[in-house]
Amino acid sequence: MEKSLKSLFLNKDLQFIFVGGKGGVGKTTTASSIAVKLAETRGKTLIISTDPAHNLSDAFGQQFSHEPSVVEGVPNLLAMEIDPKKALDMASVRLFDGDEDLLGFSKEGKGFLEQILASFPGIDEAVVFLKLISMAKEMLAEVVVFDTAPTGHTLKLLSFPQTMTQALTKISSLKDKLGGLMSMFGQSGESKVDGIFEKLEKLKDDSEMLRAILTNAQKTTFVAVCIPEFLSVYETERLVQELTVQDIDICNIVVNQVVFPEGDCRKCKARFSMQSKYLKQIYELYFDFNVAVMQLEDQEIRGVDSLRKYGDRLSEERALPNIK
Repeated sequence: MEKSLKSLFLNKDLQFIFVGGKGGVGKTTTASSIAVKLAETRGKTLIISTDPAHNLSDAFGQQFSHEPSVVEGVPNLLAMEIDPKKALDMASVRLFDGDEDLLGFSKEGKGFLEQILASFPGIDEAVVFLKLISMAKEMLAEVVVFDTAPTGHTLKLLSFPQTMTQALTKISSLKDKLGGLMSMFGQSGESKVDGIFEKLEKLKDDSEMLRAILTNAQKTTFVAVCIPEFLSVYETERLVQELTVQDIDICNIVVNQVVFPEGDCRKCKARFSMQSKYLKQIYELYFDFNVAVMQLEDQEIRGVDSLRKYGDRLSEERALPNIK
């Protein structure tokens, strides 16, 4: 396999690229660099941060919000940052749309559904993702890059479709009981219960659509980002294994912050000696992956020019460190 992400940039069929990994390994820098390069080689590109830390604005030196904004210096690139705390509200709006008086008691009805929604791990990420896919289609974006939250949040999103199906099977058993309880309110009460479950079934259909998108290897892929340290390599393996179980494509790994020894710098050599054993593990574990090794930079990668150069390096094969 290649020692770069060149094939990722050349793949014109990809529509959704997730960039994930442990916090603090350079996910945002990698995602932003990928987005800049794709915007300049493919066309309209949308980069979305679903990470609560929201470093996208810092990376580009431009303030972003929950609405798409054009990135200064890259006309074909739009960026947005999603507040995960508002995600469940978005899910509620999606389900409650048009219902001003659920069950005859607005607050009680909405509270009931919100409790159901809150019981589904990953529903906030899943509903937001579905909304963003719809938005991307309306914008005619050729490719969408997701700068995801740390690994745990990403895995919740991946498990959501299956969790949703299992949960709705159990919840459906409540329908008869709830319908009987609402019969005291007459036919209108029963019809409102039916309305609730119709909406939940619609969410189930949406989750199955999400599953279809995530498992389409021609359109969707993940890029794992790590650094050559124990916890990061461990989380990368955890992510790769879960993606494999979920039938989701991943064949690219970026290893950031690698110290290339120069001259007689003893600290550099000592650091590289420590990193080399983890690099060796990465090469052995992912021998059939495209593994891009990125040298530790002298300064932060911020601004479009720096991100563009970083993206160029991601797509170029380079001599790997000599691992003993």
